[in-house]
Amino acid sequence: MIPLTDASRRPTSFPSITLSIIVINFIVFIIELIYGDPFVLRWSMVPNDVASGKHLETIVTSMFLHASWTHIIGNMVFLWAFGPEVEDSMGKGRYAAFYLIGGIVASLSMLPVNMHSTIPNLGASGAIAAVMGAFLVTFPTDQIRTILFLFVFVTITYVPAIILIGFWFLSQLWDAGTVVSTSTQTGGVAYAAHIGGMLFGMIFARFFQTTTSKQQYA
Repeated sequence: MIPLTDASRRPTSFPSITLSIIVINFIVFIIELIYGDPFVLRWSMVPNDVASGKHLETIVTSMFLHASWTHIIGNMVFLWAFGPEVEDSMGKGRYAAFYLIGGIVASLSMLPVNMHSTIPNLGASGAIAAVMGAFLVTFPTDQIRTILFLFVFVTITYVPAIILIGFWFLSQLWDAGTVVSTSTQTGGVAYAAHIGGMLFGMIFARFFQTTTSKQQYA
């Protein structure tokens, strides 16, 4: 399932912060293409380094890096599907802070399970998971216009946010358990970051929302 937009509501203001985050991510990705692996390795988060107190800035910088075109496009599609409404509920300043803190929490969530890993971690998906968690607790019944793949068939349908995001979250929990059970250090999807970001978003969304938005979307 690929979410496209919230079909149940529209933001009351232009989602300038969400769009700015998307633009920044693409600009950084272009810089990655220009400067190559040395740039990516310098600014990605390596759990072993951070646990040792080195390159702590990469906790933030890593959330603006991506490994491929499919990686960044997939992440930005999810952000555009859920970000505008969450931005509208929080206000621009609070939303920007929420996104950054969610990304930091997601990055740090990798440490307990991969503290000695030397594999670089990068991507916005942890911060986006925080946005999805906020969307889930704020607009659980909203219908999300979604591309649905059924074997060889592709269709566009409407899926309640609680089902779409809930299924995504459960899949992360399942995959995280599978990775842990193998007890191997390999590259791939940072499931712990997704789970940490999602839990942060679900728990703290209401603290970042404005009084007006809480009344409007109750």
